[in-house]
Amino acid sequence: MRVAYYSPMPPSRSGVADYSTLLLPALAERIEVVVAKPGRFRRDPAADIALYHIGNDAKAHGWIVEALRRRRGVVVLHDFVLHHLVVGLTFARGDAAGYLAAMERENGLVGRSLAYAVLDNKLPPLWETRPEDFPLAGEVLGLANMLIVHSRYVEQRAQEAGFKGPIRRIAHPAWPVPDVEPAAVDGAPVFGCFGNLNESKRVHELLTGFARVRERLPAARLLLVGAASRRLQTLELPDGVIREDRVDERRLWSLMAACDAIVSLRLPTMGETSGSAIRALSMGKPLVVSDVGWFSELPDEVAVKVPVDEREVETLAAALEALADERVRATMSEAVLRLVEQEHRVDRVADAYAAALEQAAGGEAVKEQVLREVASAAAEVGMGTDDAAALAARLREVGLGDH
Repeated sequence: MRVAYYSPMPPSRSGVADYSTLLLPALAERIEVVVAKPGRFRRDPAADIALYHIGNDAKAHGWIVEALRRRRGVVVLHDFVLHHLVVGLTFARGDAAGYLAAMERENGLVGRSLAYAVLDNKLPPLWETRPEDFPLAGEVLGLANMLIVHSRYVEQRAQEAGFKGPIRRIAHPAWPVPDVEPAAVDGAPVFGCFGNLNESKRVHELLTGFARVRERLPAARLLLVGAASRRLQTLELPDGVIREDRVDERRLWSLMAACDAIVSLRLPTMGETSGSAIRALSMGKPLVVSDVGWFSELPDEVAVKVPVDEREVETLAAALEALADERVRATMSEAVLRLVEQEHRVDRVADAYAAALEQAAGGEAVKEQVLREVASAAAEVGMGTDDAAALAARLREVGLGDH
């Protein structure tokens, strides 16, 4: 099978580019993959199927949507909320009518009226204030023959939005952990928050909660690492916070290695899976997360979940204090490494991708043919009930159990 593979790739700073860099070598061991180049939409006549990675960033994914419009295929939906992507493909390019049409198509006349009020400066931009209420995923869903998602949350949202095709839920692969020395950090325990820092990352709440922890644990440290939005660039940091801007990959791993636990808060969620959280899991680090979206689906043994409510700061501070206990961290770390081995190994993820793509490219016909041959061979040798049960178990292992 030959797959045309559409994804941002390095030097793009997209998290999906990092994802594809991790996945592609393992996937290429299983199927033939041809990576498409940005802006080139001519169909590969030898490709059996096209795979499109779609995220909520027009700069990284706009050209991929344009390719999807030319040829349907399998869509990897990295975010469910695609409002920013649609804005980048319409209004940001001077196509106000396209944005109005997208809002009306998915939200009726109310959506069109709200969009018009935004364009007329009567309302603040919806993509800044309420994108989660207007996900604008309809066009992408309508062009997908199959969806690959990373969470039950996105799977459910896609079904609620009317997607009727097959959906395959495949875990985000874990990173191979490089051999790096932990960064030198004076203090303990050390908590870390990594990635682009904006209002949705609950930075104010994290700093307030950490300040409370410092009252009882004055040696505690918080690494706050990543590029900050304009609103957060002048943020006043409490004692014990160590701030670093965007860092290179090796420095990122070194800083993470110095942490006792990683904090990954979010509201609203766009349906994303956090690359920083996956890196933390890869290293066996316990997590503190917001109880939303994909984060809610993490096992309780590996992540302390903080509801986003009126007691968020209090609960967050309590979670950080609990993780100051080395015994608690050790127990959680063991569970984290078990989870990574069972669900996030890149070879397992690549196997699941290959199986999904084979099905999308006509794998059902292949399954039927294989089963006919197996049944014929079983009949020829006069297979008994016990042997048939064992054969059925083996068929389930290779994805034929539903037949």
